[in-house]
Formats: sequence, structure tokens, C-alpha cells
Amino acid sequence: MDSPGAAYTRFGFTLFQKLNKVHDGNIFFSPVGISAAIGMLVLEAQGAAAVQLQKMLFSEKDAESSKIKTEENMTDKTEEIHHQFQEFLDEIGKPTNDYELKIANRLFGEKTYLFLQKYLDYVEKYYHASLEPVDFVNATDESRKKINSWVESQTNEKIKDLFPDGSLNSFTKLVLVNIVYFKGQWDREFKKENTKEDEFWLNKSTSKSVPMMTQCHSFSFTFLEDLQAQILRIPYKNSDLSMFVLLPNDIDGLEKIIDQITPEKLIEWTSPGHMEERNVTLHLPRFEVEDGYDLEAVLAAMGMGEAFSVCRADYPGMSLHSRLQAQKFLHRSFVVVTEEGTESSAATSVGFALTSALGCEHFHCNHPFLFFIKHQESNSILFFGRFSSP
Repeated sequence: MDSPGAAYTRFGFTLFQKLNKVHDGNIFFSPVGISAAIGMLVLEAQGAAAVQLQKMLFSEKDAESSKIKTEENMTDKTEEIHHQFQEFLDEIGKPTNDYELKIANRLFGEKTYLFLQKYLDYVEKYYHASLEPVDFVNATDESRKKINSWVESQTNEKIKDLFPDGSLNSFTKLVLVNIVYFKGQWDREFKKENTKEDEFWLNKSTSKSVPMMTQCHSFSFTFLEDLQAQILRIPYKNSDLSMFVLLPNDIDGLEKIIDQITPEKLIEWTSPGHMEERNVTLHLPRFEVEDGYDLEAVLAAMGMGEAFSVCRADYPGMSLHSRLQAQKFLHRSFVVVTEEGTESSAATSVGFALTSALGCEHFHCNHPFLFFIKHQESNSILFFGRFSSP
């Protein structure tokens, strides 16, 4: 079975490729956060929905072999996924003074609805998620505001109004929420006096002025000759987390190479053995991205349609009562990159309703590029993005 890090990388890049086809401008999301929400669904999904959800977290090889496995073996494999995520939460939750990194999960359930204790115990055990009773029936908007307030408090007030007005109703019985928050300082900060206005080229004929940060130092760096691109690693303090930037050589090169990139290649390119230390003059825009996605249609395009189907979605393990239907899959994200470091956060929610070093290289990020923040120990991509529009 894939390691969690490889699974998040594969899922995250596949999701990016889908978003890239339908979403103009900047893209930013948390593969780990969305995977956690899917993981909480996998706990009690059955039938076709369960198969689709499991495929999202298994490798293709695992998914193929699972077709001939017994139901008992599939249950064991699914439980292993949850156990791996539990270990991942414990690993990144270790206290440190070098950065703030938090992943939090919570269930908001209708107070009159009877949820199976087994399901609540499982999400508490594997995802550290407790159930908070709310009144969706008689106080829908107050419950919505309560959920949004919790998300806002967990993300240092960066993610607001995860659930917009009118997005929940009296038929809503359960909302699963996941947040990922990170704030870290660069291992070597950019000096503010070196930040100058520079042109960022959206394409070969259009540019915008941006504050461009600059420093010359030793960085892990590699050329990707086949892609005509290069990758640079910018470590945060203590090097537990790093930002990687994949920059095409050409101004309009990003769209040409996206289909040539695979999750396996991303893992290979960013491995310590593949990169080498070089003296690099780095020019990186100071930027901020905030975005939101209703992921139901995108995840359906990735093969999860039945997990959200009114007729086929099957989550009987959550409740003794009538079956629940996955109604919404929302994700909001935020990132700011400055001379000091990076602050980023993401929130994912699923709503359920009743069915009813030799030379000096130049790395000039003055045209569209990919960037992602990776946890070194677990090899997990926490955030993934495309910056193409200041």
C-alpha cells in the first residue's frame, strides 16, 4: 500500500489537473485536508460509494487487487488507511517552536438525530474529531454561523464563511469539517530592502507589477531537462517543512508541461538524492491567494460520482435511522507569502442531508509557476497551488 505521503501527493496532483481545466487564475488547496474529509467518509460508506472513496486513497495497483479481495480483507485495508492517518496526525502534531502547524477535524450533528456510537468512536480515534450537537432543524442559520466561527478560530481568522448563507437547511443532519493551518518563517528570510517592483508576465503579451523579493543563497535545486523547467526548495526554520517551486523556463510554459507531470515524478524530483545544492539568485513574488471550491463536481469527474448520488450514496454505518446522503463538499483556502515566511490555511467540509553550487543559478519567478508545501518526515504535501495571476 502507498505511504500516506505518496497517497496525498497522487490525490493532490490529480485534483489539481482537474481544477486546472475548469478554474482560471490562481489555484490553492490542501490535499491532506481534503483527504482527511474523504477518510471520514470512507469509515462508513458502503456499496459503490465505498469502492469509489477507497480508490481515491488506494494506489491503482491496490485498487485493482482489491477487486478480488474479500470484504473482510477490504475492511482491513481500509482500517490501515485510517491508522496511517492517525499516525500522521500524531507526527505533525508534535510540539515545536519553529512553526505553527495544525490539522483539526470536527463533526457538527443535528442534536435530535441518533448517530451510531461506533462511528463516533472511530472518527474520534483515527481523526481526533469530536461531535458537537447543533440545532439544524429550528436554528439552521445560527448553526451555520457556529460552524463558520469554529473554522475561523482554528485558522487564525483567515477562513471566513466556509458555509455561505443558505448553504445549509433543516434537512441537514451532519457536517464534517477539516482545517489545516500553517504559519512558518523561512530558514533564511528575504531582506525587505531587497524587495523591488518587477513585472510578472501572465502571458507573453500581458504583465502586472508585483513586489519581487530577492536573495542569493545556497538552495536545493534541479533542472528538469525534458520539461524545460526547474525546481527549487525553500526551507522553513528547522527544515521540517519546505516550499517547492516548479518554474517553467518559458513564460507560457506551464500549461504545456502540466500533462507531462505525474505524482510519481513529483516525488522523485523533490527527493533529497535528486536535488543538489547550488548558489541561486532567487526572485519570488510576495503574494496572497484566497480561493474556494465546491468540489462535488470535480470529485465526481475523478470517479466519485456515486459517493454524492442521491440515489446511490450509502452511509448506513453513521446512523440507525434512514440513510444519509453526502450533500456538499466545500473547500476554502488561503496563503500569504512574504519576506518573513508563509501563512496558509485550508478548510474542507462535507454536509450530509437526509435523502429526501558551482555557478550562480537564476530562479526568476516572473511568470506562472506551481508551488507546494511539503512535510519532510512524512513526505506529505500539505498545500498545493498554482500562482498565475497577481
